[in-house]
Amino acid sequence: MTPPDDFPGFPRECVKFFQELKANNNKQWFERRKAYFQRYVMEPAEAFVGAMGERLRRIAPAVHAEPKVNKSIFRIHRDTRFTPDKSPYKTHLGIWFWEGEGPRMECSGFYFHLEPPRLMLGAGMHMFPKHVLEAYRQSVVHAKYGPGLTQAIVRTERRGWTVRGSHYKKTPQGYKADHPRAALLLYNGLYVGAEDEIPVELYSPAILDYCLSRYREMLPIHEWLVALTKRTRR
Repeated sequence: MTPPDDFPGFPRECVKFFQELKANNNKQWFERRKAYFQRYVMEPAEAFVGAMGERLRRIAPAVHAEPKVNKSIFRIHRDTRFTPDKSPYKTHLGIWFWEGEGPRMECSGFYFHLEPPRLMLGAGMHMFPKHVLEAYRQSVVHAKYGPGLTQAIVRTERRGWTVRGSHYKKTPQGYKADHPRAALLLYNGLYVGAEDEIPVELYSPAILDYCLSRYREMLPIHEWLVALTKRTRR
């Protein structure tokens, strides 16, 4: 495996693979290119996880960066059981760095999503598990944790990011619709992110600092969520 400090960037063949997969999303095409996929997608992804994990520990010391499928690297196979779209493969590379002791998708983290011609970076929790959702709502109206969330949102949005997660139409039962933070009670997740054209940095070691600088700006939301999930596990 490439040492973290020697990560050279993603090869252009990685982007090419996903561009071609969009037009050839079938098992026969993929099977013929398994070695190509391993060399130009999986091996660079594994190296990126190691190198990015080292960078992220500067701002999130307990972050998990595990260069394995179903850990930091999302599997490329789609779950087609409950969708009319039976395309077998995802046309993007998804990478997840999470912080917390629970299951990886029940923790806040930092997300990397490469889907040519775009790159999306994000942080937070896209959807709360049921037990976290209730703890989140209680925290929204809490005298200490609620204002802390407001401050985290303000700090993040001042840096140019939009905090998302609003989902429900009505204030949940048991909570007051006229509460000063009632709008936050409509959320079923809390996250921040944005996408843009693939930057030239993707193809060089500069992608590490490119991502870190953006993840650092998203940190207030992540830190608030890490504290939330810790409280749910006491």
